Amino acid sequence: MASIARKNLFEDIPRLLVAQAGIMFAVSLVTIQTGILNGFTRSTGILIDRSEADIWVANQDMVGLELTLPISAAFLQQAQQIEGVQRAEALLLSGGTWRSPQGKITSVRLFGFDSAGTLFKPFEVTQGNLAELKQPYTVITDATNLDSLDVTQVGEAATIGSLSVKLVGLTTDVQSIASGTFLFSSLENAKAYATGNRTANLNCRMQNEEFQCTNVYQQSAGANPASLQPMPLTSTDAISYVLIQAEPGQDLQELKQKLEAALPDTRAYTRNEMAARTRNYWVQRTGIGFILGLGATVGIIVGMVIVGQILYSSVADHLKEFATLKAMGVPDRVVYGIIIQQALLMSILGYIPSLGLCIGLGAWTFATQGITILVTPIAAAGIFGITVFMCVGSALFAIQKVTRVDPAIVFKS
Repeated sequence: MASIARKNLFEDIPRLLVAQAGIMFAVSLVTIQTGILNGFTRSTGILIDRSEADIWVANQDMVGLELTLPISAAFLQQAQQIEGVQRAEALLLSGGTWRSPQGKITSVRLFGFDSAGTLFKPFEVTQGNLAELKQPYTVITDATNLDSLDVTQVGEAATIGSLSVKLVGLTTDVQSIASGTFLFSSLENAKAYATGNRTANLNCRMQNEEFQCTNVYQQSAGANPASLQPMPLTSTDAISYVLIQAEPGQDLQELKQKLEAALPDTRAYTRNEMAARTRNYWVQRTGIGFILGLGATVGIIVGMVIVGQILYSSVADHLKEFATLKAMGVPDRVVYGIIIQQALLMSILGYIPSLGLCIGLGAWTFATQGITILVTPIAAAGIFGITVFMCVGSALFAIQKVTRVDPAIVFKS
């Protein structure tokens, strides 16, 4: 009976092409939406996943990696004294406005970390040198951010607020899809940009509408900002996180309790807990998961409608053949199997090229835009299951047509 299914399917090539185009559209839509969601959730927590910190200590009101309140830098030394802690490092997050040499601005997110440390190095420098971050007012960024920063290569200079900045390195695959442009710098540089921006912005609002931040900073600081050396981090400064490396064999849940007891108004999270909390915020509280899921659902509905129409039309055209089979005493399950086999063939013919197209599209978007369309083996298997369900589900409508057919029509003229 499989030959009958193939004959019916390939008998009308134009109709088959229309059906496969519909299936490919539906499968591609589901795959892209699912891949973007997977890539999006992966990117929001990728810095956490790739860190070497066993525990992240944050303000008790922390919602996600980039949405938190500051904690005291004094906690860094206090955490180092707790039994079970092998190493503690600070992480400072701040924001700013990047102004390129051509005058274009963009919002940036600064990550200040200990460049000589080991707990926060979630990237590989593909151009330049990580050691350059020890120099004043230097940063590195993901290579896909060059267009948004309006620069073309390592070594170019710009400004963040009232302070100069030099791009000294490029990384790859560390930029979150949902966030502003990530910049990585030393703790000293991040502190300078955070405090310098606050001083400049405050005074700019008090001046005229020309927003002469550099001149204002010179007046308030009494020096050229570019000539000022960033100050080291002190215990009176504010930081965003304390990253903890536990001693070998240390129970992390027990160490979390010790840290929370010793550091007031803080919460401690394991690396996996921190990543999950960040991803849950972006997927659930921002509605992005709902929007992408809705797009995938629309793709399934569109595919089922198209496939259902094609199969129903095919059955209608071969109604006498099916009636002949029933008149010959062929069981209904065999007749229904022909239609389902036809649907399965359509699902396979539509799935394979769609998956290849989406993988190619994902490689292109990552290389040019830094946007990952992540199609994992599990996701690919799940999408194939959805494709089969979509086509077989559509076949049920066509089966209803055969169920009601009267074998007597074979003998009618």
